[in-house]
Amino acid sequence: MDIIFLRGLQIDTIIGIYEWEREIKQTVILDLEMAADIRQAATTDSIENTLDYKAVSKRVISFVESSSFYLVETLAEKTAEIILSEFSVPWLKLTLNKKGAIRGASDVGIIIERGSLPK
Repeated sequence: MDIIFLRGLQIDTIIGIYEWEREIKQTVILDLEMAADIRQAATTDSIENTLDYKAVSKRVISFVESSSFYLVETLAEKTAEIILSEFSVPWLKLTLNKKGAIRGASDVGIIIERGSLPK
């Protein structure tokens, strides 16, 4: 199986459990790895035969920007559900980084995998 990836997708959203976090937008950074079979796209050289990562990124940006979750876990899970269902992705690894959430740590966040890799 092939992997199509997006790394470093920065999106501003309302995320956090503290009152001050509910009043401002913070930047989250998403890395996505998505299973896809690219053989037909490589043969036809046609975007219709592959996972359109621009369409995925536009949908994810739209969703995350308009969301307002308390937990990064919820944001990650809901984002994964959208990608899996709307883009027929069989497997996804999503890293959500809430940079700067912990003083002294360069990164903090969550990594989830959903679905299964086709054989």
